[in-house]
Amino acid sequence: MILETERLILRELTPADYPALCRILQDEKAMYAYGGAFSGMEAREWLERQTSRYRKWGFGLWAADLKETGEMIGQCGLTMQPWKGREVLEIGYLFQRACWHRGFALEAALACKRYAFETLDAGEVCSIIRDTNTASQKVAVRLGMTVRDSWVKHYRGIDMPHDRYAVLRQPEDRADAGASGRIGFS
Repeated sequence: MILETERLILRELTPADYPALCRILQDEKAMYAYGGAFSGMEAREWLERQTSRYRKWGFGLWAADLKETGEMIGQCGLTMQPWKGREVLEIGYLFQRACWHRGFALEAALACKRYAFETLDAGEVCSIIRDTNTASQKVAVRLGMTVRDSWVKHYRGIDMPHDRYAVLRQPEDRADAGASGRIGFS
């Protein structure tokens, strides 16, 4: 377990999570912001990318398990993402459609925001969101983020305008004034 919220456990993804991950990544409607559903190969690459991130950074997108049942209903976590020639620390979230509009993305993302500021001692955290993804935009705003800049990403053969929503760490977000391992993005 990496993080625990009122209703969720966030933990590292494992190969055993592939079928649950496919229920999200191969759902055309759930993946609209990515230009459509992923193939089996793309879903495997997604899973492998997360485990590679765990090794490189110590974080990535984590499985979001429902405490009540243990079912993996989504993923949420922190990743380093390219943005205009630099890397930024991003909170990402993606849940099964059956779990939309129930507050799971916000609940998990709030825990990730705290983790970024308190554990990683990050100066800023962001969410990079496609301009048409209003649901994710609402989550970012509820995280205290505002639009900082925009960029057109070329992904899966499509030009996709994205906005970078971001929030700076406040003094009360820092768990220990002497914390080490600062990730200083701003």
